[in-house]
Amino acid sequence: MNAVILLRIVLIAFTICSALFLIVDLIKHKDEIHFKKGITLALIGLFTNMLDTWGIGCFATQSACFKFTKSTNDEIIPGTLNVGNTIPVALEGILFMTFVDIDPLTLYLMLAAAAIGALVGSGIVCKWDLKTVRYALSVGLVILAVALVCKNAGVGPFGAVGTATGLSGIKLVVGVVINFFLGALMMIGVGLYAPCMALVGALGMNIGVAFPIMMGSCAFLMNASCFKFIKEGKYDRTATIMLSIFGCIGVVIAYKVACFLSLSTLTYIVCVVMIITSATFFRDARKMSMPSESERAQKELQKSGAMTD
Repeated sequence: MNAVILLRIVLIAFTICSALFLIVDLIKHKDEIHFKKGITLALIGLFTNMLDTWGIGCFATQSACFKFTKSTNDEIIPGTLNVGNTIPVALEGILFMTFVDIDPLTLYLMLAAAAIGALVGSGIVCKWDLKTVRYALSVGLVILAVALVCKNAGVGPFGAVGTATGLSGIKLVVGVVINFFLGALMMIGVGLYAPCMALVGALGMNIGVAFPIMMGSCAFLMNASCFKFIKEGKYDRTATIMLSIFGCIGVVIAYKVACFLSLSTLTYIVCVVMIITSATFFRDARKMSMPSESERAQKELQKSGAMTD
C-alpha cells in the first residue's frame, strides 16, 4: 500500500474516533446547545478556515472574531479553537497529502518530529525566553520571505525556487530537528504554519510540499489534544458544531482555489503569509515588553505612596 494513502487512512480513523467522542458529549449536553448566534459562528468558521487552508492560520482570527462578536466566553476560547477546528484541519491534512508529490520518508519523519516535539519538546522550549523566540522568528521570516521573492523573480544570487519533493542526508536531519522544535513551540502559542513554510523553502523544496507537512502535523496534534477539552467540557458546544460543519466547507472551497494556482503564484502567497506572520510575532513580542494594566497600577500606587511619605 502507498505510504501516503496509509497515512491518510490513519488520520481518517483518528478523526472518526475524535468525532464520535465529541458527538457523545454533544448528545449528553444537548440542552446547552443553542443557535442564537449560529449564522455568525457559521461565517466565522467558513472564512477563517479558508484562511487556514491557505496557510494563514485560524486561531488568531477566530479568537478576534469571538471577542468582537461576543459569541463565545473568553475562558473557553482555547478549547473551542482546538475542538472546533479538529475536523476541518484533519480534512486539510487529508486533502493536502496528495496536493503535491512528496517523498514518503520525508513526510513521515517531519510529521513524527512535530508530534514528538509537541509531546516532549514543550518542556524544553518553555524554558526559552518567548519574547526572544518571537523576535527571532519575526526577523527570520522576513529574511526568508525576501529570499523566496528574489528566487521566484530570478533576482540576485539566490538561485531558483526549489523543486525538490523530499530531503536526504544532512538536509533531512536539519528538517526533522527544526520541525521537532516547531511542534514544541506550537504548544506554547507559536504557530507552526509560516515557520514550516519558511523551513521548506530554505531547504530547497517545492513550496507546495509545506502544505501536507504542516497540515498533517497540526491535524494529528489537534486530534490528540481535543479529547482533554471535550472530557473537561471546556469548550463552546454550539460554536464547535458550526466551526466543524462550515469550517469543512471553507476548507474545500479554499483547497479548490489552491489547486488552480501555479507554483510561482503559490510562492508569492506564501511570502505574503510569512510577512503577515512576522508582523504578528513582532507585535506579540512588543506586547510582552510592555507592562500590563495591573503592573502599571501597582507602579502608580508605589509612586503615590512614595509621594505621601
